[in-house]
Amino acid sequence: MKILVIDDHVLIRQAMQGVLKKLRRDAVVLDASDSAQAMAVMAGHPDVDLVLLDLTLPDRDGFSVLTELRERYPTISIVVLSAVQDSANVTKALELGARGYIPKSAQGDVILNALRLVISGSVYVPPEILARAELSAPVVPAANQPPRSPADVGLTDRQLAVLALVMQGKNNKTICRMLNLAEPTVKNHVTAILKALKVSNRTEAVVAVNQLGWKLPPLPPS
Repeated sequence: MKILVIDDHVLIRQAMQGVLKKLRRDAVVLDASDSAQAMAVMAGHPDVDLVLLDLTLPDRDGFSVLTELRERYPTISIVVLSAVQDSANVTKALELGARGYIPKSAQGDVILNALRLVISGSVYVPPEILARAELSAPVVPAANQPPRSPADVGLTDRQLAVLALVMQGKNNKTICRMLNLAEPTVKNHVTAILKALKVSNRTEAVVAVNQLGWKLPPLPPS
């Protein structure tokens, strides 16, 4: 397993070496101090499995780096590792295709568990952000009864396939390619999903589906 850590602080990169070796003993951990070095590393190691990305890089905005990485390497899992922890940044990162958002202040075991969750195919959102989302936009099903299944809120099989990919942190372009759909169609499906779940963005959709405990269909091959 190859992992790339993109962070301009050498102490963070060194600390993550130790943490990531606990994740996989045979992990090859690469690092980069800015976006230019990161892109060079990726060009030489296109088989990287996981990227940990800081949002505050010296040569470029981290969100633009996230966007470029998602476009160039759509199958790679990208997790934001940031000192900035607020719902707006978390939501934006997930909207751009990040598979998780981990605060730098998190303990080593929290980081490990979050990365294990991502590797298993889920999306990691900090508990504090989940709690805020639950308070600000709780699921409000009809008749105050939680929907027992996606069918209860009228989601179609195609929308469930889109939702499964949203839960994986896939952006609209990737969903289009994986499901062979036009981008306006995917946007319409995402809008319908958010409306059915009574949420306003993808982060809240992740919260809602986790709350409801729905089992989504298997993902199509990427």
